[in-house]
Amino acid sequence: MPASKRAANRTPRREELNPIEIASRDEIMALQLRRMKWSLKHAYENVAHYRKSFDAAGVHPVDLKRLSDLAKFPFTTKNDLRANYPYEMFAVPMDRIVRIHASSGTTGKPTVVGYTKRDIQTWADVCARSIYASGGRRGMRVHVAFGYGLFTGGLGVHYGAEKLGCPAIPVSGGMTERQIKLIVDFEPEIIAVTPSYMLAILDEFRTQGVDPAKSSLQIGIFGAEPWTNAMRAEIEETFDMHAVDIYGLSEVIGPGVASECVETKDGPTVWEDHFYPEIVDPATGAVLPDGEAGELVFTSLTKEGMPVVRYRTRDLTRLLPGTARSMRRLEKITGRSDDMMIVRGVNVFPTQIEELILKDQRLAPHFVIELRREDRLDTMTVRVEARPGADEASRAACDRDLAHHIKSLIGVTATVETVPPGAIERSLGKAKRIVDLRPTD
Repeated sequence: MPASKRAANRTPRREELNPIEIASRDEIMALQLRRMKWSLKHAYENVAHYRKSFDAAGVHPVDLKRLSDLAKFPFTTKNDLRANYPYEMFAVPMDRIVRIHASSGTTGKPTVVGYTKRDIQTWADVCARSIYASGGRRGMRVHVAFGYGLFTGGLGVHYGAEKLGCPAIPVSGGMTERQIKLIVDFEPEIIAVTPSYMLAILDEFRTQGVDPAKSSLQIGIFGAEPWTNAMRAEIEETFDMHAVDIYGLSEVIGPGVASECVETKDGPTVWEDHFYPEIVDPATGAVLPDGEAGELVFTSLTKEGMPVVRYRTRDLTRLLPGTARSMRRLEKITGRSDDMMIVRGVNVFPTQIEELILKDQRLAPHFVIELRREDRLDTMTVRVEARPGADEASRAACDRDLAHHIKSLIGVTATVETVPPGAIERSLGKAKRIVDLRPTD
């Protein structure tokens, strides 16, 4: 292995890429139009919800003559999926469904998704493509620390690893001490995990006195939650490995909707032969041109079991031209419209706080934001961990400095409490950054 694990050449061989990945834009768009016509017809004829919503909007699948005509069709939201819980959004009989997944349902009914045998093959294909884009190659072991079960993360990456010819190590999340032992003993070259849980794994490396930079890990595939380039830099420097962003959501298929290419790391490339992206104004729903920031919307092009038409993801990003591949890419997603906090009229995203924390070498990247209402005014408290060795005076200085930066750079007043190492509860999956204790009435 070279002196630096990141020094190895990860440039892909063109003959190993799917031809559509490097096709012309005209070829890609022609394929998308053909598949979109099929998908809209499939949804309209087999899902009562889509038949009703299309009819109410006065549109029919035959109205799609060009890709831009998709804007005439109504959106699908998470509430639509919950209203049709559990199986009313399925477009095939149950005897063709071979897998059922669901979201956690922490904010209401879970959203349920169904897959046919062909859907599972498609999912494996796009996850294999994503792992390859991340720098993974046949024979490299993949330590899968995404959760297994109803959550789509673990099984999606698992099937993709096997499809690519990479031995999958199905560890799942939790039991952090054991994660370190398995990494040391099994020597995986790749780890797939949420970025927040990777930080917990890093803490455990240090607790056990194991140098993360000397581990076998060469590539980290991180997804399921927004994370910043500052966090990427910390993980890459500490582990001496590549940190690559994978994007997906269960309602569309799971992980593998898009993935960064390791040779550019400039935002996830959307696998546009299977998923058609749009960016819309979050308030009006108007379609925005490529390059403008807004909410990401997806239409599935090949899904049989549960097609989705113009599904509003709530993720905020931009569509940018392709670089490493012909397909368009997403600007790195650093927030969601439903994660946005409005504090005394100021829009605040957790990733803005995270960026400020990661700039301070005295602070660890573990934090939680607590919102309350006192005397009819909103208050925000940021609890963040100090690095080991910080005394009470040092933590007090951190309180003052971070509060100052939040006020001057974000524009909102916050109380900061810098707490000792280990005081913030660790995430075993997606990090819960916001605790909103404000009354709802």
